[in-house]
Amino acid sequence: MAEDYRKWLWEKTGEKCVNNLKKHAFDAHLCKTSQEAKELILKMISQYETFGFGGSSTTRDMGLIEALKEQGKTILDHNDPSLPFEESLEFRRQQSLCDCFLCSANGISVTGEIVNVDGCGNRTNAMSFGPKKVVIVAGANKICKDLHAALDRVHTVAAPMRAKSLNMETPCAETGICVDCNSPSRVCRITTILHRKPMLTDISVVIVAEELGY
Repeated sequence: MAEDYRKWLWEKTGEKCVNNLKKHAFDAHLCKTSQEAKELILKMISQYETFGFGGSSTTRDMGLIEALKEQGKTILDHNDPSLPFEESLEFRRQQSLCDCFLCSANGISVTGEIVNVDGCGNRTNAMSFGPKKVVIVAGANKICKDLHAALDRVHTVAAPMRAKSLNMETPCAETGICVDCNSPSRVCRITTILHRKPMLTDISVVIVAEELGY
């Protein structure tokens, strides 16, 4: 029963978020399930041939990479563990020039701002300018009440979990608490806020009324 109410609340919050994203010139959509979102996204990007992926567990868990590979598309996935370092680095560079870049967000405010923090900058760069099309997909767990809360989520949730998933030697990966460290392995080095859709970038935002990623 509690899950039903949570789903209802996520849908209502998602509706408010999508409405405000549209006011900020984003092509925004709300999907009830990740499967519905996957089908929408694949239809949305069918005309493109080269695809870049940010380091997103959300897009990976949705099976978007596998679906595009089955269609014979070219995938620039720097997270492929079989890639040598130099090739992975080159993929990061090429992501800014691919036809379509897919990623998630670290936080999205109900008021319509999108917050991301990167360690290298390939994701934040590609989201802002370069690819012909950008698709940002995020679970309702990443929706925050306002911009301040979205920024706070980066440090209290997203960054510690990301550092832990990458086995980084950072204080947050040990304690779960951000101390604004100077560790060489620090993952939060570049912060971007999309207050409005960038003027020259076609961005679609797909909000899913489920918990996806971190």
